[in-house]
Amino acid sequence: MRTEDFLALAGRLLLALIFLASAFGKITNFDGTLKFMEAHGLPMAALLCACAIALEALGAVTLILGCVTRWGAVALVGFLAVTTWVFHSAPDQRIALLKNLAIMGGLLQVIAFGPGELSLDGREKAR
Repeated sequence: MRTEDFLALAGRLLLALIFLASAFGKITNFDGTLKFMEAHGLPMAALLCACAIALEALGAVTLILGCVTRWGAVALVGFLAVTTWVFHSAPDQRIALLKNLAIMGGLLQVIAFGPGELSLDGREKAR
């Protein structure tokens, strides 16, 4: 294995970590998340929260396993674009906005260059 493959795996795992933590936080503080979403004027907050949990968890799994990785990364970029615009466009949210942009940058790298050989997608490619 090449160093690049281990770095790609480490990058995917680190990207997945934030989405897993976010999904877990929404699950364990569902009511608080609903209040936060409603305060930002989102309709059907419970449904949107459940969808966010599912998208974050499934997207993280695609990154961890390296299975349909590019599609998972595309979905997470779209999710981040919307949530960044809705929740982090205020001046006091500058660091959160920049963090999300940096995560999107990492996901765009996954989309552009793939998950690497240490992934289910990479194993299929090697056959």
